[in-house]
Amino acid sequence: MPYLFVHFKEKITPDGEAVYYAISKDGLRFKAVNDGNPIVMASKGEKGCRDIEIVRLKSGGFVIITTDLCVANRYDEHMNLDWRDINHNGSKCLRIWKTPDLITFGEEDLHHFGRDDFGCMWAPEVFYDEDSGRYVIHWGSTVKESNYDHMSIYASTTLDFETFTPPILFFDKETEILDSHLRKFGDTYHLFYKNHQHPSGNMHATSKTLWGPYENDDKFEGIMQSLAKPGSYEGPTSYVLPDGRWCLMLDYFGCKKSKMGYVPFISPAPGDSNFVRGKKFSFPYGFKHGGVIEITDEEYARLEAYRNDYNFPIGTGEESKIKKLFNRLFKR
Repeated sequence: MPYLFVHFKEKITPDGEAVYYAISKDGLRFKAVNDGNPIVMASKGEKGCRDIEIVRLKSGGFVIITTDLCVANRYDEHMNLDWRDINHNGSKCLRIWKTPDLITFGEEDLHHFGRDDFGCMWAPEVFYDEDSGRYVIHWGSTVKESNYDHMSIYASTTLDFETFTPPILFFDKETEILDSHLRKFGDTYHLFYKNHQHPSGNMHATSKTLWGPYENDDKFEGIMQSLAKPGSYEGPTSYVLPDGRWCLMLDYFGCKKSKMGYVPFISPAPGDSNFVRGKKFSFPYGFKHGGVIEITDEEYARLEAYRNDYNFPIGTGEESKIKKLFNRLFKR
């Protein structure tokens, strides 16, 4: 049962904020695709991809959806960032690509969801709702009504990633929340997210209906709060290992950039939130905020063999300009 991990890299150059792939045969040992080079880079909006999500479409092919943000282009002369300005004035769009084979890409869609009162739209994820046959895109955003100071989770649905329902509030708390991740096992929906404060850390809540209400998992909260620097974990994503255990990946940023990346936690079975730190995992470098899907053996072999410095949607007009920048940065 092979796996594909889509992600970005936390670097001080724009090439890190692109779509990268890593693959694994067992969900434990990952290796870089394309020699660790980008698979596709943004050419619209902020021209940066963060918080990478991938979903396999029921009709065939895949969709990749990302936050539209390039932190590397926002550093001041001292390498500092104005996160408040990003939250207030960041992109009100999400970036969407369709790909039939994980390698060739259609036109880049910088999609506006019809809400100009949003601040930056962060960390999109996609959940397929079997009951309605619709894909639920959920993300974190502040809004003008709260002076862009309170982040909640919003959602929109689609049948085809061409037309979308107007965004609605999906999940909210008194404290700011971000980085939602949604799974369903049996008749229970599992929502993971990051609490900004009171306490700062990753949370887990469950519901018998997709749209809630969701009940907090106090035991999971205790497990997370027992970690050193619990507020330094974010970006949850999860998948089921071949032996049936449930793997929860949390993005750890409480260290030097060179050491940032995902940390695995394992529970005995899907739906069981008694997670403990996984110890048998290996990664070629620090993966940042991404998602994991199962792939076929044929897809694994194709990605393992894939070699290209980068891949661009045809007709963007940005290919030569970005290639020159990339070559100059890395002296190719």
